[in-house]
Amino acid sequence: MRHRTAPAASPLPGHRTARASPALLSRRTALATAALLALGACATGPSLEDRGQVTAPPGDSRHLTIGSAGFTESDLLAQMYAQLLDQAGYKTSLLTVANRELYEPALESGQIDVVPEYAATLADWLSAKTHGADAPPAGSPDLGATMKALRALAAPRGLTVLPPGRAVDQNAFAVTAAYARRHHLRTLSDLGASGLKVRLAAGDECVRRPYCAPGLKKVYGIHITGIDPKGVGTTQAKRAVQEGRDQMVLTTTTDATLDAFGLVLLADDKRLQNADYVVPVVNRARAGGAGVAKALGRLNDVLTTADLAAMNRQVDSWRRLPADVARTYLKDKGLLK
Repeated sequence: MRHRTAPAASPLPGHRTARASPALLSRRTALATAALLALGACATGPSLEDRGQVTAPPGDSRHLTIGSAGFTESDLLAQMYAQLLDQAGYKTSLLTVANRELYEPALESGQIDVVPEYAATLADWLSAKTHGADAPPAGSPDLGATMKALRALAAPRGLTVLPPGRAVDQNAFAVTAAYARRHHLRTLSDLGASGLKVRLAAGDECVRRPYCAPGLKKVYGIHITGIDPKGVGTTQAKRAVQEGRDQMVLTTTTDATLDAFGLVLLADDKRLQNADYVVPVVNRARAGGAGVAKALGRLNDVLTTADLAAMNRQVDSWRRLPADVARTYLKDKGLLK
């Protein structure tokens, strides 16, 4: 849910296509995006038949371009990647391309070398790209199965998917803290067992998406009486729940503004949602060596879902710059000198 603009067949918005509310592109970024569009027809990465490029030894270019999908969390992750790689001796530049249909081919072609991604969403996206829009989903709630499927889809395209950490940004459901206390709710199972009638503030696609209303009914037995189509995690959706017009809102696990609306997440205790763990994805020929993996792997040891939510809040609510928030976090965790 929070992430984006990608093919219409993507899962719910928190399943990141390129985040809702993308940051405005700078003039430089806009020009770079235009360049990617112009080059797209002739630089789409190794073909599936080009075994030479796909099986070549991993590269270790010292000049790397880090891509961001243009929403707060992606900007923060890209900044952390760049700062960790700079410290490891690489020279980095950042490029914002708020559309997976552009930045993924650019990653294949080596115009972009490293991108922060989300495991299940990218697996589904690559599956649709490889096998067609009607391909079955490749992502699942099982992280191991999702990573296996994702790597199998990424490798023929010259991409390497580095190990995931603990941070996950996936669809989530929130109610007011008062509502949760009154009905003794901590999990979605609790809500299903309560028998309460629930009007859900979400995107209009929630009616048919298996991770939304149908899944809530089938997996948890929640009595959804209707969908209030106010979008995923929007201010209007959260305010509708805050004011009691709706009982629950579809948002994401790293939503930085829940406290401001008096909302709390209900745990997805039966794992309805897919494993959208944060994963770095790199161009194998340029950034597939051990140096990049080691530098970025340090973040996996510390970064949590709560950390991402806190950093999102600093940027979105406190108006701090992503580069400054990323630097402070890395220093506080002992990852930057």
